[in-house]
Amino acid sequence: MKRTAKAHWEGSVKEGKGNVTTQSEILNQTNYSFRTRFVGDEKGTNPEELLAAAHAGCFTMAVSFALTEKGITPTSLDTEATVMMDGAGITGIHLFIIGNVPDTSAGEFEAITKGAEENCLISKVLKVPITSEAILVS
Repeated sequence: MKRTAKAHWEGSVKEGKGNVTTQSEILNQTNYSFRTRFVGDEKGTNPEELLAAAHAGCFTMAVSFALTEKGITPTSLDTEATVMMDGAGITGIHLFIIGNVPDTSAGEFEAITKGAEENCLISKVLKVPITSEAILVS
């Protein structure tokens, strides 16, 4: 299996702009620029936001997979991924998940999420600290 995405750029880094398109075209020539990445006053995306989205999706599916392997079907799982940065680059990612999971204890849910934190495919390729926090609702 292979997945692809394309990026196009025109102009200098600060004045130029580009677009990104994913293989599925769910993102189709979506705007990105210096302003969308560092200023935030223009509609569009940025690489760090896309990384956060990819990590949130991967992690949430990994939690669902681990629950399913235990014979548990979650009612809902909602994850927010926060990419932390400083002047040198990305310094870490924090994953915050709220799960409505019947017949599961908070301890079991936290153990499952810690396993997913370490083992989802996006976590495995990143070389920054990754932390997570889990809340089980009933």
